[in-house]
Formats: sequence, C-alpha cells, structure tokens
Amino acid sequence: MLVQTLEIFLIAITAGVFGSMLGLGGGIIIVPVLTLLFGVPMRTAVAASTVSIIATSTGAAVAFLQDRLTNTRVAIWLEMGTATGALSGALIAGYLDQRFLYILFGLLLAYSGYNMFKSRKNELPEGVLPDRLSQKLQLQGSYTDRQLGKRIDYQVTGTLPGLIIMYFSGIAAGLLGIGAGIFKVPAMDQIMRIPFKASTATSNFMIGVTAASGAVVYFARGDVKPMITGPVVLGVLLGAVLGAKLMVRLKTSTIRKLFIPIIIYTAFEMIYRGLK
Repeated sequence: MLVQTLEIFLIAITAGVFGSMLGLGGGIIIVPVLTLLFGVPMRTAVAASTVSIIATSTGAAVAFLQDRLTNTRVAIWLEMGTATGALSGALIAGYLDQRFLYILFGLLLAYSGYNMFKSRKNELPEGVLPDRLSQKLQLQGSYTDRQLGKRIDYQVTGTLPGLIIMYFSGIAAGLLGIGAGIFKVPAMDQIMRIPFKASTATSNFMIGVTAASGAVVYFARGDVKPMITGPVVLGVLLGAVLGAKLMVRLKTSTIRKLFIPIIIYTAFEMIYRGLK
C-alpha cells in the first residue's frame, strides 16, 4: 500500500506540472492512470481528479497572479458562460444523445488543434484590435515575459464569441464529465487572441472555480477517498508550483507544441467514444 501511495504521489507531481503549464488541471493524466494502472473505481478517480484540479489552480494561481499572467477580468467574464453552460448541461443531460455530443465536441477540438498547429511557431498574437465590448469591460492586460525579457501589452477581441464558446464548454463539462480547460485555452488563444501564456494562466484560475462546485457533490456522495485523494492532491499541488515556475521560463511556441498532442488525443478519444 505504501508503494502504491508513493507511485500515485510521483505520478501526481507529473500531472501537476503539465496541468499548470497547459491550463488543463491534472485530470487528463490522473483519471486514466488511477483507473487503468491502479484499478481505482471511476467515480473515486474522477473525485480525486476534481479535488486535485482545485490544488492545481491554487498552487499555480499564486505564482501566475504574482507574475500578472492571469487576466482576472477575462476569467470572471468567461466564467459566467462556463457556469451557465454547466447548469444547462445538468438540466438537459437526460434529453440528449451523449454519443452525438462526443462526436460534436471531438470535431470542435480537432478543428482547434488544427488551427493551433498552424500557429505553433507564433510567440505572440499580432495586429489585435479590441472590440467595443472588450474596451468597455477593460479586458486588455499586460505582463512581463521572462523568457523574452520584455513587457507584453495585449488587447482582447472576440469577447462575445468567447463567452458563447465558454457556454458550450460548460455544457460539455456538465454532460460529459470532462474539465473545460481543454476548451478554454483554445478559445482564449484563437478566438480572443490572448497571448498563450496568459490564456493558460487564466484557464488555471478558472478551472479551480469550476471544480470547486463539482467537488462539493463528490464530497457529499462520499466519493472522495482519503488514501487515493490525499497523495493525488499533495503531488498535484507540488507539481503545479513547479509547473508554474517552469512555464514562465519557456517559449510560448514550446508550450503550444506540448498542448497540441493533448488536444488532438482528446479530440480523437471523444470521437471514438461517440462512434463505438
């Protein structure tokens, strides 16, 4: 049992590093590892993953807020769409064919992955003109990029389309039991033209809020098992802090190249689930 706990702890550190760097949380690694390698029941694994996302968000958010990478105004604006979408997803879950939804969201992710691949060498978005809503909400931001060694001032566009996409990502999260970070980062990067580092940092901030509401349900149902969740949370928290420190020192193109295989894998996995 001690060896298994240590193995889960070490894997959780890896999940935390990648989760904080890419703005996804660690669930995309934690859930399959716990279920396939350790034989943990799915509900227990998802509960541990959900609680660990709060740890990822908390651990990374402190560092990202200090570096001013997190755009809290964008996070609050988009979280309205995600929360509303999650509520809608819960209400309509019994009326929709989940196989159709898997295929639909898988195709959307594949398209996002393709666009991200085309822009994989871009360090920063260029020629971004803020829309009227972005100006009114003052969504522009700035941060110091340590890797480039200069201050980055950026504008935000696609404010309303970004909110609409967050609504559907919330539906996906509520219906399919997935984290919404895989949708949030591409939407901020490609639709709202926010620098990739700011997008992942803001996603980290948002997923903690989303996960907190879900964690309450898992706690109430008794799905949170201390012997599984404990090492996962501690490992992910440590990994998230390490990942946040590493991310600010990496080139944006490098982080983007790490993100692309994950989004492509998730897209094909969702399409496969829809077709089988």
